[in-house]
Amino acid sequence: MAGIAFPTPDPRILARKSAIVAQLRALVADPEAVIDDPVELAPYETDAFTAYRRPPLAVVLPSSTAEVARVLAFLAREGVKVVPRGAGTSLSGGAIPLEDSVVVGVARMNRVLAIDPANRTARVQAGITNLAITEAVAEHGFFYAPDPSSQLACTLAGNIAMNSGGAHCLKYGVTTNNLLGVTLVLVDGTVVELGGEAFDPPGYDLVGLVCGSEGQLGIVTEAVVRILPRPEGARPVLLAFASSEAAGACVADIIGAGIVPVAIEFMDNPAIRICEAFSGAGYPTEAAALLIVEVEGSDAEIDAELARIVAIARRHGVTTIRESRSATETAQIWKGRKSAFGATGRVADYICMDGTIPTSRLPEVLRRIDEIVKGYGLRVANVFHAGDGNLHPLVLYDVNDPEQAAKAEAAGADILKLCVEVGGCLTGEHGVGIEKRDLMHHQFTRAELLQQAAVRRVFDPDEILNPGKVFPLDLRCAA
Repeated sequence: MAGIAFPTPDPRILARKSAIVAQLRALVADPEAVIDDPVELAPYETDAFTAYRRPPLAVVLPSSTAEVARVLAFLAREGVKVVPRGAGTSLSGGAIPLEDSVVVGVARMNRVLAIDPANRTARVQAGITNLAITEAVAEHGFFYAPDPSSQLACTLAGNIAMNSGGAHCLKYGVTTNNLLGVTLVLVDGTVVELGGEAFDPPGYDLVGLVCGSEGQLGIVTEAVVRILPRPEGARPVLLAFASSEAAGACVADIIGAGIVPVAIEFMDNPAIRICEAFSGAGYPTEAAALLIVEVEGSDAEIDAELARIVAIARRHGVTTIRESRSATETAQIWKGRKSAFGATGRVADYICMDGTIPTSRLPEVLRRIDEIVKGYGLRVANVFHAGDGNLHPLVLYDVNDPEQAAKAEAAGADILKLCVEVGGCLTGEHGVGIEKRDLMHHQFTRAELLQQAAVRRVFDPDEILNPGKVFPLDLRCAA
């Protein structure tokens, strides 16, 4: 796959590799935290968006904010590009390095620093995994709401960079809705505290600016997150339909009725079959589409909400209604959905798209996605957060077939253009990275992109933080 261009490496930086690596080792307490061996660099050449890879000049894994600050100050003085990295689970190429860049990873910074149940906050280092936050606060009766499918592995740093969501974002929001403050190391090594413990801090919302900035404004080393009391109870219902259009219309009517479930997840028939073969979750493989709708509250509240949801589903010809009656059944219903990406990887290579649309347009968009992909002679499996219109079509192809790979990229681009066309946007939670960089002109005017780039340059005048991402390459020359 060669459809995405990368900036040309600076030969002057490449020639100074040994000196740069030696200085990096002097800046961190553990010399082994600096990696320059080609074999050991291999895991850092790409991220979960595996179609492209580039070996970095070196990797450094600091253990503290102070070490990050020293590393960034040095690299800025030397004019060396920096690629921030969490766990490398990005699905848009956001963590793919350049040959003349140094990857600065926060994986070693994974501690819980403070938990404040009274004020419903926790301060953590940014390298902590998403799920580990909930595990740390569980003994206090709390949880951390954003729950990406990769929550077992993905770090808070990456979640902040891409403003990640998850299945439960319909009710609780995405990362920006649960982030109160950050410790940010600027490109010159300056350490600043933005936001804090207060739910509504004074001044400009710079935390909101940093969240979703894809590592182009600085490196987040610590964060204050909102934690929520664990709900009294939660229960999902699985609803199967004879068509994707019927399932999509059901979603639109649930939201239109003013019902706010904690999650509404959608799977079409190819996704159902793939996930059932992998997980044995008991999904109806004859169904054209299914929804997993989960609500929270007391038993009485759950019963009442599910009754309203089932009544709406009946109006759309629901063919299977499977309401959980135990924790085991709940886990079984969710098992297939949570393993969807991994299960699909067993049967085919795929590009996981990420765009958002108005929920009222779901039936139409699902039909047009199928038409787009079939038009390229490929297959698609749809699995996504239907409640907030965040689509994740998986375009299936053979990575070893260059023609199929090119067609998969083209199909994905057409799907994202469709999202914008119907009033949505290019990304819901995976970020722009390199995957959608060259599609930004389809959502924003040139003037709007130049304004965004100008904000970026306030923080990073020389554009050495995660270069080649987010903005079309021709925009830098114009700026």
